[in-house]
Amino acid sequence: MTALSSHAFDSPRRATSRTAMDAFDLGPDLAQAAEAARLAALARYDVEHTAADGAFDRIARLAARWFDAPYASVSIIDADLVRFTATYGDGLPDHTERHDALCTMAMTHDGPFVASDTLANPATAGSAFVRGDLGIRFYAGAPIVTADGFRLGTVNVYDVVPRKVSDDRADILMELADIAMDEFELRLSAATTVRAERELRTRAEADSAIIGDYAAVLQRTLLPPSLPTIEGLTLASHYHASSPLQVGGDFYDVFALGKDRWAFFLGDVQGHGAGAAAVTSLVRYTLRAAALHHDDPTEGLAELNRLLLMDTSHQRFCTVLFGVITPDPRGGFRVTLATGGHPPALLLDPARGEVHEIRSSTGMFVGALPNATFSACSFRLQEGQTLLLYTDGITEARPDGRTMFGEDGLAQFTQARLGLSTTKMVEDLVALIPDLSPIDDIALLALGA
Repeated sequence: MTALSSHAFDSPRRATSRTAMDAFDLGPDLAQAAEAARLAALARYDVEHTAADGAFDRIARLAARWFDAPYASVSIIDADLVRFTATYGDGLPDHTERHDALCTMAMTHDGPFVASDTLANPATAGSAFVRGDLGIRFYAGAPIVTADGFRLGTVNVYDVVPRKVSDDRADILMELADIAMDEFELRLSAATTVRAERELRTRAEADSAIIGDYAAVLQRTLLPPSLPTIEGLTLASHYHASSPLQVGGDFYDVFALGKDRWAFFLGDVQGHGAGAAAVTSLVRYTLRAAALHHDDPTEGLAELNRLLLMDTSHQRFCTVLFGVITPDPRGGFRVTLATGGHPPALLLDPARGEVHEIRSSTGMFVGALPNATFSACSFRLQEGQTLLLYTDGITEARPDGRTMFGEDGLAQFTQARLGLSTTKMVEDLVALIPDLSPIDDIALLALGA
C-alpha cells in the first residue's frame, strides 16, 4: 500500500461534509460566515463543555490499538483552542492553541488527513507537537462531522516514528470519528429529552407524545435508514418497538465491504433506555469497523467482547449474529456466520420443504466474560432459499399470556409459508406480531437468494 495524504468517502454523513467548509475557498467574508456557523453547531451540541468519560476514552484506546500507536486523542476545536476530551498515552496535553494543533489540518480535510512524516510535510513541520518534547513524526486524523456538514473536532493517532497507512486503516479512523459523532448525537437527544420533560411536566399527555417522538428519532439513529441493493439478493427487515416511549437495544445492519463482499449483523443489547442505546450505537459501529479490519467475523466478535468489557460505565452484554456474504461461483451466495450467544438463524428451503436452524458450534454472550469464545459456520445460500435472522422478542412472546411462541412456533410458522418471497415472508411475520402481544422489541432481517 502507498502512503495516504487524503481519503474520500461516500457515506451519507461524508456526502454532506463539505457544506460547512467550502466557503473557506471563496474569500474571507464567506470563510468568516462558515466559521461562525461551525461555532454555532458547537454551541448546539455543547461539546466544549463535554466532560471526559468512558465513551470517548474507549474511542481513543480503540484508535491506538488498531493503529498500534503510542498516542491517540479525541479533540474538540473551538475558535481559539483545541481541547482534548479524551487522550491515550502519557504526555498529551488537555488543550493546545488551535494554530499549533495537528488536528486543525484534519478538521478541514475531506476524509482522513495523514502526514506519514510530519517533519517532511510543510503543513505539520512547524507544530509544537513535532518540534517539542513529544517529537511526533507521524499523524493521522479524521474529522468528526455533523449530519449537516459541520466539523466539531477530530479523532487522532500519533507516533514518534514516520510510518505509512493503508486504505483500510484510514477507513477505520473514519468509522471511529462517526462513533464519536453518534455519541454527541446521543447526548444531544438525551439533553433535549430532559429539557422537554422538565418544561412539560404538567402536561402529561403532551409530555408522553414528545418523549415518544424523541425515542423514535433516537431509535432511527441506531438502525440503517435503508438496506443496500445487492444483485441477486433480496433483503427485507423490520423493527418493532415494544414501547413508543422507550429506546430498545435490538439492532441490525447490512453494508458493503468492497470486492463483492458484504457484511451483515443482527443482535440485542441487554436492557432498554438511554444506557442500552449508547451501547447499541457503540456495538453497531464497532462491528462495522471490525468488518473492515478482520476477514473472519469471529475476530470481530472478539474485538467487540474486549471493548464491552472495558465499558465500566454501562456494563452491558449483547447477543449477535455477525456474517459475511459473497457470490458463489455455482450460483447463490457463500455465507460465513459467527455466533455470539444469539438464537440460531433459520434457513428456509422451499425446494426441500424444510426449515433448518443455522448455528456455529460455540458462541458465548458478547461482553460478559473475558475468555469468551466464538466460532463460525459456512454454507451456501442457494437460489430460492431465505436466511432469516431474528431477536428473541418474537420467540419469547406469550400470545396467551402463559406459553411462549418459541423457536418451534417460529419454525412452524415459516414452514407453512415456504415458497413465499423473502419480502412476503417478512410481511407475514410483521402481520403476526400484534397477535403475539410481545413485551420486548423485535428485529427481523431476511436475505433471500
